[in-house]
Amino acid sequence: MNHMSNDALRTQTPSAPPREAERTGITPMQRRVLAGGSVGQFIEFYDFALYGISAVTLSALFFPSDNALAGLLALFATYGVAFFIRPLGGLFFGALGDRIGRRNVLVITLLTIGVATSAIGLLPGYDTIGPLAPILLVVLRLLQGLSAGGESAGAPSFVFEHAPIHRRGLFINVTLAATALPSVIAAFFVLFLSSTMTDAAFHDWGWRVPFLIALPLALVGLWIRAKTEESPAFKEMVREQERAESEAVRATPVRDAFRTNWLKMIQVVFVMGLTAMGFYFLSGYFISYVETAGNLSRDQSLLLNGAAMLAYTVLLPVAGAIGDRVGRRPMLIIGAIAIAVLAIPAFLLVTSGDVLLALCGQMIFVAAICCYGGGCYTFFIEVFDTKSRFTSAAFSYNLGYALLGGTAPFIGTALVNATGVPFSPAFYVIGVALLTLVAMAVTRVPETRGRVG
Repeated sequence: MNHMSNDALRTQTPSAPPREAERTGITPMQRRVLAGGSVGQFIEFYDFALYGISAVTLSALFFPSDNALAGLLALFATYGVAFFIRPLGGLFFGALGDRIGRRNVLVITLLTIGVATSAIGLLPGYDTIGPLAPILLVVLRLLQGLSAGGESAGAPSFVFEHAPIHRRGLFINVTLAATALPSVIAAFFVLFLSSTMTDAAFHDWGWRVPFLIALPLALVGLWIRAKTEESPAFKEMVREQERAESEAVRATPVRDAFRTNWLKMIQVVFVMGLTAMGFYFLSGYFISYVETAGNLSRDQSLLLNGAAMLAYTVLLPVAGAIGDRVGRRPMLIIGAIAIAVLAIPAFLLVTSGDVLLALCGQMIFVAAICCYGGGCYTFFIEVFDTKSRFTSAAFSYNLGYALLGGTAPFIGTALVNATGVPFSPAFYVIGVALLTLVAMAVTRVPETRGRVG
C-alpha cells in the first residue's frame, strides 16, 4: 500500500485533544500503548531469562545424573529448543495477528508465557514423577518459546502502528529497551533468595518463587493492555479488506509474507541477527565470561553487567530518536562499522581483570550495539506493509534471533576453549558485522523512515 488517502494517513497518527497534542505531540492512548508494549516485553524477557539463570538448580531437579555436566547440558538443550521454536511461534501468532488484530493476539501471548512460566514453578521434580518431569519441562519451555515468538514482534508492531510517524524510532526503542533489565533483575532476585535461604530450603521450594510470580506479572500487563485500542493502521486495513470483492484477498498473511516479502524477510534475518548476537553476548554471556576469562568474582560480574544493561536501557531510546532524524539506514551502517571496529578493544577490556576497565569494555560494546539498534529495531517493523507486517516481522525477526542470538553464548564459550585466547569471541563479532554490511549492500537494504503502508 504505497499510496493512501488523506483520511488513511490521518489514521497513522490518532488525533488527541488539542491542548494535549500541542503540548506533547503524544496522545493518552499512545502513552498507554507504549506502556503496555514495554511491560509486555519486560515480562516476556523476565520469564525467558529465568530458565537460564536457574540452570544449575533445574538440571539437578529435572535431569538427575551422576555427571553434573551431563545434566546441565541436557538442560541447555531444552533452553535452545525455545529459541528454535520461536520462528514457528512468530509465524503462527503473526498470521493470527494479521487476521484478528495485534491487541487480541498480545493478550494470548502474554497470558501463555505467564502461565507456562508459573507452571514450571509448580512442576514436581524427577524424584517425584520420574521421566514425566523433564518431558513436562520441555513442553512448558516450548510454550514459552512459541508465545515469545509472537510477543517479541507483536508488541513492537502494535506500538509502531500507534506511534507518531516522526517518533517511531523512539517509541519502538523505548519498548525494546524494556528487554534489557529483566535478566539482571531476575538474576539478582534468584541471588537474593539463594543467599538468604538455606541450601535445602532453596532447593526444595525457594527456586520456585521467581517462576510463580510470572503469572501475577502477566496479569498486570494484561490490565495495562486492556486500556488500549487496536491500532489505526489495522482498522484501516480491515475496512479496505471489507471493501474487497474476493475472500482470497482478505486472509492470506502467510502467503503474502512469503510471496511478496521474501527479500525483505531475508534482509530482516541478517539485520536482526547481528543485534541478536550483540544483545545475547551482553545479556547471556558476559556475566560468566567476565568471571572466567576476566578472573573477577561472581558479584563483580553481576554488578558490571547490571550497569551495562542499565546503560543499554538508557542509550537505546536515544539511538532510536537519532534514527528518527537521520534515518534507519545510516544508523545500520554506522552501527555495524562501530561493532566491527570496537569489538577487539571492548573484549580486551572486558577480560582485563580490572573492574573499571571491564566496565569500560562493556560500555563500549553497549554504545556500538545501541547505535546499530537505532536503525534495526524500527526497520524490521517499518519495512513491511500492514496486511502482513506481524507475520513477516515475527518470523524473520525470530529466525535471526534463533540463528545468531541463541547460539552466541555457546559460540563464545567454544572459541575461548578452543583457542585459549580470552578475547577470541571478538573475531566472531567482527566477522558477523562485516558479513551484515556486505549483505546490506548486496540486497540493497532500503531506507524506511517515514514510510506509510
